[in-house]
Amino acid sequence: MKKVIIVLVLVLICSAFTTVTLYPIDGYEYTGIKRLKRLELIKSGEIVEKQTLPEGAFKSYLDIKLNLKEKAADSLHCFFKENEAFQKDINNLFRGLDKSYSLTVMDITDLNDIKYAHRNETAGYQPGSVGKLAVLLGLFDQLSKIYPDNFEKRIALLKTKVVKAGVWGLTDEHTIPIYNIETKKLVKRQVIASDEFSLFEWADHMLSVSNNGAASIVWREVLLMQAFGDKYPELTETDALDYFKTTEKKVLTDLGNDVVNLPLRNLGITPDEWRLGSFFTGGANTYVGDKGGSIGTPFGVMKFLVQLEQGNVIDEQSSLEMKRLMYMTDRRIRYAQAPALKEAAVYFKSGSLYKCDRSNGQTCGKYMGNVQNFMNSVAIVEHPDKTTYMVVLMTNVLRKNSATDHMTLAANIDKLIRK
Repeated sequence: MKKVIIVLVLVLICSAFTTVTLYPIDGYEYTGIKRLKRLELIKSGEIVEKQTLPEGAFKSYLDIKLNLKEKAADSLHCFFKENEAFQKDINNLFRGLDKSYSLTVMDITDLNDIKYAHRNETAGYQPGSVGKLAVLLGLFDQLSKIYPDNFEKRIALLKTKVVKAGVWGLTDEHTIPIYNIETKKLVKRQVIASDEFSLFEWADHMLSVSNNGAASIVWREVLLMQAFGDKYPELTETDALDYFKTTEKKVLTDLGNDVVNLPLRNLGITPDEWRLGSFFTGGANTYVGDKGGSIGTPFGVMKFLVQLEQGNVIDEQSSLEMKRLMYMTDRRIRYAQAPALKEAAVYFKSGSLYKCDRSNGQTCGKYMGNVQNFMNSVAIVEHPDKTTYMVVLMTNVLRKNSATDHMTLAANIDKLIRK
């Protein structure tokens, strides 16, 4: 821990003289996430490779702050008072669009004049990968139970606890970046059962590249934390496998459902506003079943973002660490890819789920489902000029890849707020 403190002090000193460090690239020593070390070497010139990250990804680890700490004692209802002029402007952006588009947006640039607007904000959507934020919440909730009075030990566990993928990580087409520190070689491939990473790295794979296998693995470990409590840090793979093999599937299903949903309820988010009902990979269904279905609403997810910025999700340190993990230092997609956000720091999660029926000859394809075609974007945007706002956009536009719509709306919302 002493080494970590020294490194962070050096980073702080360096950040006073330069703006070239990246989060979480300059947090490699703190997190142990290997892909970040590679980006650090690219930035320093030790590895020659074109840097493609937007300017907004160049925020230092220690520069990331919570924007509503001054409002930490304010109740949620204080933030959701519609601003008439702002609401009118937002309504104009959706003129001609049907109710397949739902939104909450909150401008928190001026803490004395917070502006909120919405559109179909309680409409329910299949959250897709946005649900991985609930898994992240479950992880930090369990860490706080294992080490209630020691945040440094929580971080140490994330960094040092290495777990194997097993069948939980299988059946996902998304690749993960695997970087070898010694050889300086990067490989991108799908998760295989023998893969081993730290909890921090699995959480990064879950968010930065939205790997479904990683999400199921993190969720599995959250379940095990609840089951074994303070004995979890020493839990072996053999013990974990024995537990899953000898415990009734219904018990595992109920426990798995609780560990990601009860923390949402503790934040005042109702089951109809946001819930998870199934793991993200088919391999997980070997041991756990589905329960209750998954749903997300712009209103429910915005409740989470507000409390995250307040520092009220678990505690202030946990809120900040979760926000850091949401910071985009991989390629930006959909809403976050809008050119208008290039210079902004973006804390982001995207999710999608589509379903096709080709029996009637209708057009259908990837992200262009004709039965359902959910695409969701969650973003905290921080511009260098201090313009700061939060957006939750959920759509279900059939037979159309809505990524362009999300980018266009991102640009228009940004222009409206910064006018």
